[in-house]
Amino acid sequence: MAIAPIIVHPPSPSGGRRVTVRGEILGLAHRDRDVVEFLRRAGIPDAEDLLDDPSWVKWRGGRAHHYEAA
Repeated sequence: MAIAPIIVHPPSPSGGRRVTVRGEILGLAHRDRDVVEFLRRAGIPDAEDLLDDPSWVKWRGGRAHHYEAA
């Protein structure tokens, strides 16, 4: 099974989730809109359609789309 290229890491103690693509850190997201913008800047079109596709995005720790402090 292939590993999803986009990882949304667990919420940090201060809030927000780190977003990486193939190991490269794109930024700290505080909402889905941030994730979509990071992916757009990385050249991934239609990113909003990918957020719930497990073959593209792996949500680690906590619930998907949840950004509050751990």
